[in-house]
Formats: sequence, structure tokens, C-alpha cells
Amino acid sequence: MILCCGEALIDMVKGRVPGKGECFIPCPGGSPYNTAIAIGRLGAPVCFCGKLSTDFFGDMLVNRLAQNHVSTDLITRSDGHSTLAFVNITADSEPEYVFYTEGAADRSLSIQDIPFKLPSEIRCILFGSISMTMEPIASAVEALVSREKGRGDSAPVISFDPNVRPFMVKDKNTYIRRLETWLASSTIVKISVADLGFIYPDLEPEKALQKILALGPRLVIVTRGAEGAAALLRREDGSLIRAKAPVVDLPVVDTIGAGDTFHGAFLSWLELKGKMSCSALVSLSEQDLYAALYFANKAASLVCSKQGAEPPSMAEVNAVHLPSRPGAVPNCLARERGL
Repeated sequence: MILCCGEALIDMVKGRVPGKGECFIPCPGGSPYNTAIAIGRLGAPVCFCGKLSTDFFGDMLVNRLAQNHVSTDLITRSDGHSTLAFVNITADSEPEYVFYTEGAADRSLSIQDIPFKLPSEIRCILFGSISMTMEPIASAVEALVSREKGRGDSAPVISFDPNVRPFMVKDKNTYIRRLETWLASSTIVKISVADLGFIYPDLEPEKALQKILALGPRLVIVTRGAEGAAALLRREDGSLIRAKAPVVDLPVVDTIGAGDTFHGAFLSWLELKGKMSCSALVSLSEQDLYAALYFANKAASLVCSKQGAEPPSMAEVNAVHLPSRPGAVPNCLARERGL
């Protein structure tokens, strides 16, 4: 089972009502929340850990998890309000966000809200995104990850997606120092090119990935939008394996939830293939890495073809047999090529 920890909020997405003009439509969201939905729809066992409001938005969030096969056993409820994230989507640019988080339920999660002993079936813990810029939730998740990482051979796989929102970072230097401790505690790091540019602006992407890998993770995956995704895996003997895979050529409606869906699909592939352990991870072949990356790219391409964060089902992913984008090579596996 995969445990997703962090924020669950309401995305207020700009839309248009005939005869009324522009409006904002409430949609359940939040990076770890979207990832949990993606995993549930793909049929992998998944649980969400967080604190959600008892208001009607909180009910909407909890109900959607349950409807998508996500366990809600590790959710606590609070009378704080639900976080609202207003999203403005414009052509040819990343979505713009404005967050209303002060006094919100999801940011008030504390380590006391999380069981000291997690269910034995949990083999992976996922964390990251804006929850790591707010207190007390950031410290709660940090403590959970540190505690579980310290369990030695019985430790679960830890998967981290920074999903940086620069306007949520008050002190960049302090944030980067703390972020590097999260990177060091992680087994897998899924990161975007935009995140790399924010975290290590003076390094080329390849050098930035190598720096992250040197901090401790076994696997670093970078998503590159229309150019697909690439991975760098450090084996037990210290050797490196590289793989990259293309996206599929589907029409893009918006990119909300694309990275979250990619992350969830990659982890789902590991879980469903019986490779969700630290020992199995370092034994992945180049073919395994390519298959997992391409599976995740198909899921991300599908979510981009819909409005809002609506991850695909396994049937939808399996039905995609479209050619890759022009110039992409299906068997783009390489030991020596750059990412």
C-alpha cells in the first residue's frame, strides 16, 4: 500500500458560465491528494493521511477519496476551514495560484495525529508540495519520514515530489537547506525541470540531478513536459543506469494534476509489479525503468487531455497505443547518454 501525506484542498478553477461570464468552480485537489486519486484509479492499494475540515468542502474531499478506492482510515477531521487555491489558467503558460491557508484544517496536521505504528501493509510513503512550506504540517510530515526512514531494513520506500510553488517560500535559503534534508531522507525523488531551476539555478539539469542523487536517494526522475521524462538510478555497487521515455501525442486541455498523476502512476507501476521495496528498486533494469516511465507518461498525457485533475483509469492507460511525439525514440534507453 502507498501512503500519501500532505495537503488536500479545493482548487477554485476559473471557468465560464453562459450568460454570467467568468467564475471559479470548486474542484478537489492538492498534490498528494491528486496523487492518491491517481493511484486509486489505477488499482493500486493507497491510503491518504491528513487532517481535513468538517465543512462541506472537507466532506467533498473525503467522499471523493472513498469513491476512488483510497482508504480514509488515517484522516482526522478538524473544525478549521478547508484550504482554497484559486487557479488561473492562461494559454502557453503554467497555471497561476493564489492560496488561502491561514487557519486551514489541512495545514494543522501534527505528528500526534499520525499513528506511531503505521499499518504493516504500507510499503511506500509519498510526501511533498506546499504542505512542506506550512506549519505545523511540514514538521509533522518531516518527523514521520525521519521516523520511518530510521526503521532500517523494514523501512518503506520514501518518495518525494518538491512541486515547488515559489510564492509559498518565504526564505529561499532556509527552504533549500531544509529541502536537502528531505531529499536525503528519500528513496525516490520525482522532480520537474522547473523545480530544478528554482532549487539549483546555477547547475545544468544533469549536474543538478547528480547532486540530488549524491545526497542519498536511489532514484531521481525528472519530468520535462512535452519532452517526456528521464530517470537516473544508483545501483547497490554505485553504478548508474539511465532511461528516458516520451509522452504520447494527445491534445492538451490543461496541465493541472499532470505531475501528480505521473508520480502516482510511476509508484503504481512499482506496486503492481511487486517492485515496491528498496532492494527491488536498485535491481530495476533499464527496460523496467523505461516501462515505468512510459506508463507514467501515458497517464500524465491523458490527464492533460481533460479539464482539471482527472487522472485516468487503468483501462484508459492500457488503451493508449498512440505514436510518441515526433523525434522521440521508443527504445530510448541508454547507459551513457545524457538526460
